[in-house]
Amino acid sequence: MARKIMFKDAINEAMRLEMERDESVIILGLDVAGAAGTEQARDAWGGVLGVTKGLYPLFPERVIDCPISESAYIGAAVGASACGMRAVGELMFSDFLGVCFDQLYNQAAKFRYMFGGKAVTPVTIRTMIGAGFSAAAQHSQSPYSMFAHVPGLKCIIPSNPYDAKGLLAACIEDDDPCVFFEHKALYTMKGEVPEEHYTIPLGQANVIQEGKDVTIVALARMVQFAEKAAKALAKDGIECTIIDPRTISPLDTDTIFSSVEKTGRLVVVDESYDRCGVAADIAAMVSQNVFDALKAAPQMVTAPFVPTPFAANLEAAYLPDARKIEAAVRKTMGVSNAVKMQAAAN
Repeated sequence: MARKIMFKDAINEAMRLEMERDESVIILGLDVAGAAGTEQARDAWGGVLGVTKGLYPLFPERVIDCPISESAYIGAAVGASACGMRAVGELMFSDFLGVCFDQLYNQAAKFRYMFGGKAVTPVTIRTMIGAGFSAAAQHSQSPYSMFAHVPGLKCIIPSNPYDAKGLLAACIEDDDPCVFFEHKALYTMKGEVPEEHYTIPLGQANVIQEGKDVTIVALARMVQFAEKAAKALAKDGIECTIIDPRTISPLDTDTIFSSVEKTGRLVVVDESYDRCGVAADIAAMVSQNVFDALKAAPQMVTAPFVPTPFAANLEAAYLPDARKIEAAVRKTMGVSNAVKMQAAAN
């Protein structure tokens, strides 16, 4: 039975159901319960934004508050998972992944390969991405492309509550290390989510809508902006296909290539940077594999190659939005905003 719940509640529910199903599932992180050593009741925090709240009373031995040492507790999560547990490590902000990069990049990602397939490391690292809160350059990044570059890691980026629950459950059940990126601006987004347990296969994109003129590939919060842009473009008879990859490693290239072969045009929307980013990767793969189908050069709508600004007005200018997506679609269609405005004036 589906009902509407928030994105963060869907994530909480996925963890609860997995912990009920499997006693080897544990949660480690900063204040995932909270209030230890104080007069407050345990479970006072539930993580920095309350995503794990309510789990500690149900599983007091398996929701583990850790000290402020990301390298220590993410390393512990990796080690526990290599020894039979299924650890979920909550890393407050993805910006802090650099503190524990070795544990993921050099250790977890390589165990299966280095031990000839005999070792598995079913660890899931949950972390927040995204700008829009004036949290400045050290709490607003979306560095998932760095981890998609690492063989052996799976990178998951949900865009709605339904996907968040199903994809996280799939990550926890998967035998490979997964990094699960949650856009903080989506936490209060509501959507229909079944109460029962379900999973969404990793590496399977979601085609949100079909259109004949252009393919838009968008990630996380950018999916909402892409839908808004598509509605505006539809008024001028421009029909857009919107694809949410859901996972960038593995990446469902078959769905993307098939769509571009039909539309002949591609716009990739990514809140992260264009240099060595997911948008550049997808644009390159399309150009290499379905070049003959292209009617125009692929377009990328990304953040500029600068740190995220703190000032709200600069941050708003920095972020991709529906207006920028619409302009990119018009460019690949050969129809500029100036032409549109002139036509309207006439």
